Amino acid sequence: MAQALKIELFVKASVDAESVGNCPFCQRLFMILWLKGVNFTLNTVDMKRAPDVLKALAPGSQPPFLIYNDEVKTDTNKIEEFLEETLAPPQYPKLCCRYKESNNAGEDIFRKFSAYIKNPNPGLNDMLEKKFLSTLVKLNMYLETPLPHELDQNPNITESTRLYLDGNSLSLADCNLLPKLNIVKVVCKEYRNFSIPAELKGLTRYLNNAYKQDEFRHTCPKDSEILIAYEPVAKYLNK
Repeated sequence: MAQALKIELFVKASVDAESVGNCPFCQRLFMILWLKGVNFTLNTVDMKRAPDVLKALAPGSQPPFLIYNDEVKTDTNKIEEFLEETLAPPQYPKLCCRYKESNNAGEDIFRKFSAYIKNPNPGLNDMLEKKFLSTLVKLNMYLETPLPHELDQNPNITESTRLYLDGNSLSLADCNLLPKLNIVKVVCKEYRNFSIPAELKGLTRYLNNAYKQDEFRHTCPKDSEILIAYEPVAKYLNK
């Protein structure tokens, strides 16, 4: 019986231990559970005092982890698969993608972003920025290209009007990519004065649509949390 379900998600707490901390994997699972429409308890784990909590519940692991009817699950990808399989139609919506390409869209952004942000050498900045920007352009192209079901409805369209990666509703691919894009947006603005170019219309539309959704907007950590997390590794070029 669905009423008997007991689901608890443990996520990293903010520095002040009051809200959610910076962790794209935690946000990903938080979004999935919210989109599934299932009742669950959200617990924030204060990483300064974490050893006791983690020893008792999930020894040797870091948040996020999930307790599902007394069973502890600690691997983010496996938790995602488990939730998609277990919380299935007709009672819960399906979140997996219709097109496998949607799962891989934007997969190289975070790696190129890290190289760009962690670089302290002004001489390398332009090259690293170009490489990072090319990953955003690639994602933008995917978002602007009509998907097969859009072309079935209107064979003459040249540009997609869909809201998200795989269509007009948030999918597992969005739960994976959007938390990372939010980090990218916040950190690039602070450390490189770099904003996602407005001419990347598909990407701009995608982010604007996402920020209107409670499941994304209300699961994001505060910007200050993201900046605190990146402070030790991100480099200002002119300091």
